[in-house]
Amino acid sequence: MTSFAPATPLIPRSHLFGSPSKVFPRISQDGQYLAWLAPVDGVLNIWVAPSDTPERAFPVTHDTRRGVLSFSWTYAGHYLVYPRDADGNEEFHIYAVDAKTRVDRDLTPFEGVRADVVAISRLVRDRVLVRMNRRDPKFFDLYTLKIDTGELRLLERNDSNMGGFVVDEHYRPRVAGRFAADGTLQLFDRRDDANWKEWFSFAPEDARVSRPIQLNADGSALFMLDSRGRDTAALVRLDLPSGERRVLGEDSLTDVDGILVDADTHEPVGYSIYAERQVYLALTPEFQSDLDFLAGRDLGEWDRVSRTEDDLRWVIVAQSDLEPSKAYLYNRESRTLEPLFTFRPELADAPLVPMRPVTITARDGLELVSYVTRPRGSDGPGALVLLVHGGPWARDTFGFYPEHQWLANRGYSVLSVNFRGSTGFGKAFVNAGDKEWGRRMDDDLLDAVGWAIREGIADPKRIAIMGGSYGGYAVLNAMTRNPDVYACGVDIVGPSNLETLLATVPSYWESMRGQLVKALGDPSTDAGLALLRERSPVYRADQISKPLLIAQGANDPRVKRIESDQMVAAMKSNGIPVTYLLFPDEGHGFVRPANRLSFYAVAEAFLERHLGGRAEPIAASDIHGSTMELLEGEEMVALRVRAQ
Repeated sequence: MTSFAPATPLIPRSHLFGSPSKVFPRISQDGQYLAWLAPVDGVLNIWVAPSDTPERAFPVTHDTRRGVLSFSWTYAGHYLVYPRDADGNEEFHIYAVDAKTRVDRDLTPFEGVRADVVAISRLVRDRVLVRMNRRDPKFFDLYTLKIDTGELRLLERNDSNMGGFVVDEHYRPRVAGRFAADGTLQLFDRRDDANWKEWFSFAPEDARVSRPIQLNADGSALFMLDSRGRDTAALVRLDLPSGERRVLGEDSLTDVDGILVDADTHEPVGYSIYAERQVYLALTPEFQSDLDFLAGRDLGEWDRVSRTEDDLRWVIVAQSDLEPSKAYLYNRESRTLEPLFTFRPELADAPLVPMRPVTITARDGLELVSYVTRPRGSDGPGALVLLVHGGPWARDTFGFYPEHQWLANRGYSVLSVNFRGSTGFGKAFVNAGDKEWGRRMDDDLLDAVGWAIREGIADPKRIAIMGGSYGGYAVLNAMTRNPDVYACGVDIVGPSNLETLLATVPSYWESMRGQLVKALGDPSTDAGLALLRERSPVYRADQISKPLLIAQGANDPRVKRIESDQMVAAMKSNGIPVTYLLFPDEGHGFVRPANRLSFYAVAEAFLERHLGGRAEPIAASDIHGSTMELLEGEEMVALRVRAQ
């Protein structure tokens, strides 16, 4: 058995999972204003302040439900634009708010339609470019949207069923792409303003990591991530007049992770790679001097999240495993770094613990970049939570993660694994997940658990598995495929039936159906349908022998409620108990603060009961305001009673 520091104070769940005090900082293009998200009556909304006196901030939106999750400054006066959906249905409308008058308007008030901001150009300052599936639910047309009046003007009728476009600064579509049925990414060119002409393509094995990114300012060059003829995706500059292809940045182990571009030329000045930790590399002497200055400030992992039009001031967000995110204002001219705020100041004196990157070798030799967080003072094997990321076309990274700190503070070691199928590690790694849902992807998780046992981290009798989305599927699969490995599981919006998952994905995912079929199996063929059913946990529900907690958003458009309903029904028909939480006003994850806090309160009590860690007592405030419905699970009824 492990020992750890039992006197370590419990970090309140509200400090980790409640609304942050401030988050998502952005500076206006003219530098006059700063904006960020902060609570109004507990719900995140946009606040604005003069950049020289941020203490004079005031809210400009007043959402009372799920809150504002992101926003952008525009070049049209003092307007900001932001998306908002209805209770998690992801049918986003685009709203505009004037930072001076505080007038807030819905600019796309169309039912059953999704709208997204595609581009904001300094050359067309009074409009933004948006995409909407108003004409055809499966495919998006392009419109310009006038910010002050809401006037929509059709720019590109997407009769060719393109999945996406690359536009120039005048909002002219210059490059388009769509996935073929076999997963090939086909690119089309329209430099002469005539019809789209097929240009070149990324083969199915390249299409998950290769893509066009943007044009330079004069439209003479296209920048893209390109893995053709190599394993990892390099940053490539394609000169359009000559066709010359030049590699600007590359790494032998990882794909190029991101780029930073010059404000005037739109040419890349630097790029980042990400193996265990993020690394920035400069392409110009000017950006190298920025890197040198910032490297001397011991910021940890940082990103430039916003900048002024003249590129002299950047808003930077930095964080480490032991410190929540902090926002800074970086003046490139004076070489000064001014602290703005900390996202969660209430954690300043919290007993946070370090995260350790490790590389675990899978049974077939594949190297899995992973991250371990252990309780303070831990010594020897103890309870472990395997925390599985979603996607699966995503990845775990290093830094401050509330779930890691929460679980470690409660006495559990935490292990996050970049299993095959995760992104960022080259095309061979991500494609190794094809047709391996529930098999080799699960084997990678088993191999990581085996590593944790051999390393003296995990007690083999006290291991839980927890995850959301694909991570939720991994939980359901693990509990049915490896019923003796895990002491309990927590599934958040995870699919249980791959056949119904493919049949019910949002209509606007049609352009990527070929990639989904390539990964999961083709339901139009006997072999593909058999594979989907073989890998669906719902058909093995009778194998579950350990406690399972399932949590679902009723309005989830990606993993619909039927995925959780049918898993629960299958367990009940086999006489297997299950705890099932439903949130009627949530989608693919839990956004409303009261719902988020109530979920983590129940999950914590569930883990305490079945894994033996610590728990913060559930109070009425943990349940108050939540819409959580307990549909199954007598053991949780007591929790509600205790909280009343």
